[in-house]
Amino acid sequence: MAMLMMKRKHLFADYGSSVFFDEMFDQHGKVRPPYGTMMKVLTRMGIDELVTRNGVMQSAMVTQGITFTLYSDTPEDSSLERTIPFDMIPRMIPGEEWQLLEQGLKQRVQALNHFIYDIYHAQNIIKDGLVPRQLIIDNPYYLPAMIGLEVPDNTYIPLSGIDIIRSDSGEYYVLEDNLRTPSGLSYVYQNRALMTNLFPELFFEHRVRSISRGLNALLCSLRALAPGGKSDPLVVLLTPGIHNSAYYDHTFLAQEMGIDLVEGRDLTVIDKKVYMNSMQGLRQVDVIYRRIDDEYLDPDVFRSDSILGVPGLMEAYCAGNVALANAPGTGVADDKAVYAYVPDMVRYYLHEEPILSNVPTYILDRPHEREYVLSRLSEMVVKERCLSGGYGMLIGPSASEEELKTFTDNINLHPERYIAQPTMKLSCSPSLHQMEVAPRHIDLRAFVFMGRQETHVVAGGLTRVALKEGSLIVNSSQGGGTKDTWVVD
Repeated sequence: MAMLMMKRKHLFADYGSSVFFDEMFDQHGKVRPPYGTMMKVLTRMGIDELVTRNGVMQSAMVTQGITFTLYSDTPEDSSLERTIPFDMIPRMIPGEEWQLLEQGLKQRVQALNHFIYDIYHAQNIIKDGLVPRQLIIDNPYYLPAMIGLEVPDNTYIPLSGIDIIRSDSGEYYVLEDNLRTPSGLSYVYQNRALMTNLFPELFFEHRVRSISRGLNALLCSLRALAPGGKSDPLVVLLTPGIHNSAYYDHTFLAQEMGIDLVEGRDLTVIDKKVYMNSMQGLRQVDVIYRRIDDEYLDPDVFRSDSILGVPGLMEAYCAGNVALANAPGTGVADDKAVYAYVPDMVRYYLHEEPILSNVPTYILDRPHEREYVLSRLSEMVVKERCLSGGYGMLIGPSASEEELKTFTDNINLHPERYIAQPTMKLSCSPSLHQMEVAPRHIDLRAFVFMGRQETHVVAGGLTRVALKEGSLIVNSSQGGGTKDTWVVD
């Protein structure tokens, strides 16, 4: 008797149409050109094969220790180390779109670096009335110790992480600038390794731009900071230690760049010079790629109770005997209120029009802007100026009445602590969840390395995924996942 064969359900049969911009499908449900081949390969494989391969990938991440620590409010579970959820369906960016992003990122970082130099020297942008003085001098990340201090090549931010979103119109916007100790670079490289090793038939069907130059460009940027232009400087990565949420990021980058991973206890200052304890004895350190916040760097200058930093480090730094990357005090430029002035910085310092736009931003210590935002709070995203990682945020459309009231009270009490933005409709990308492919919101963290000879942007960067249906929060610290990001020609 002939067997009845059921036709296999199409992989994207239940992929819901969305009011959001979808990276893979246009508004008519047609596959966008960069995704044509991927659509064929994924459909040919089917959901069962995708789920099987996803399991192999997750096992590989566990074996390799690709982790991130989530912190909990409960004492019995204060932290949870886990693998970062990796979504095996890559995000694709056409080469011509990436060219525009790359130009805009270089322009933005250059303007931000000019701004940081200016506010610690002549403060022309303040004198000319473009940025309010109080916004700078009242900023907790503004460090008087940096006033008048010269840094190598005037490069304050050799490493930047710029967060980019795509709106429902398909236009790219900068959402945040991360200039202190931006994290996530290691996952860019591990995601690529996972895809090339475990999904080769998909990867090699496309002309994906290489990211291999990136870490060498970062290392060159760090080495260029060495005092006196030393040809063979000793560069180290200073980590808070194994309990830090991004410790995997630290260990990976140190290993791949061939530099020493150190904690504060491994360094000592003698005669205003920094030395590392090694098997060969004391070795003078020239450049410190620090992953410790300003306030913990030196207990002699900042927090006296810090056990993470190095006593005397700032004295050695001010004497010009060691370089710090990124420079202390750069956090003033990634403050969420200062962010609103970046387009003006581009025009002021570079005499150019900004290539990349900001998300419209309301400064809540301005009475008329505060009144406007409070009247539409359920439509807004509210952020505390000096917090990151998705903390201290209100997502108005999904907030409860209690949350809206709490934020209203907080804003009225301390309006200077908050900014607000309209809720942006972040673009969506296909994501594998259990036994189906479904749209999930994404953003992009682009990594920019400012060196002596050139500014390098890692092709693609890190796409972050909000794993919960409808969620707009993509941060790893809030349980978000990542994708490999392909710039395709």
